[in-house]
Amino acid sequence: MERGGDAAVRVRDLVVQYGSVVAVDGLSFEVRRGEIYGLLGPNGAGKSSTIKTLVGLVEPKSGEVNVFGHSHKDEMAVKSLIGYVPEDVLLFDSLTPREFLEFVASVRRLGADEANDRIARMVKAFRMEPYFDAPIATLSLGTKQKVAVMGALLHDPPLLILDEPLNGLDARTSRILKELVNLHVRKGGAAIFCTHVMEVAERLCTRVGIVNHGRMVGEGTIEELRALVHADESLENIFLKVTAEEVGIEETIKALEGEGNGENGAGATHA
Repeated sequence: MERGGDAAVRVRDLVVQYGSVVAVDGLSFEVRRGEIYGLLGPNGAGKSSTIKTLVGLVEPKSGEVNVFGHSHKDEMAVKSLIGYVPEDVLLFDSLTPREFLEFVASVRRLGADEANDRIARMVKAFRMEPYFDAPIATLSLGTKQKVAVMGALLHDPPLLILDEPLNGLDARTSRILKELVNLHVRKGGAAIFCTHVMEVAERLCTRVGIVNHGRMVGEGTIEELRALVHADESLENIFLKVTAEEVGIEETIKALEGEGNGENGAGATHA
């Protein structure tokens, strides 16, 4: 892993725009070495556009993204430093996991012995032996997710960007992945972890940044975020408060229960 200053990622005044739609509106944050940074937000908040800018899939309208001292404009250097698991995993369905990982190893310029050793260890850890030579098209969602995770980890990148990485994974694999991420940051790497499961973010992340309408609306450790809302709340409740997503929840639940019109519950009938 590369060494250097404390900052792994610096995002400054980032603006991402699609036509007349502003997806990211002057966003700034920093991810430090040795931490798992939770990037959270409601659907459409601008998280995905931010992540896609970091990995070089989207060109920002303005602002600066810096990864381990490299500007986002230096695409090849930045991509070599990142292991990325997207929310919607796209793999080469005609390949087997073996062929896919060998392809990733060649792109990442890993030596054959090093690549084979890393692949063998991950295949064993993720119990991929029965599926290693099956076409990816025949695999379940969870098994495809394992392949994507293995591909992201294969070249031991200093920065992991994981967007809903636990999708489809069984409890054992989820635990192993979380432990691998913790090990990664203890070794001096950094991770950006996006999830809608607040309990996972609360347990796993060192710091959290909450984005809404393309802007940072809350950032810090869980304790710092609790101070922000002046209450000893769970991350889920903090998230709902700072994004104003809690407004109308009780009324919605009551309406679904049928209380709003005097019914006893969904599907109630009258004699």
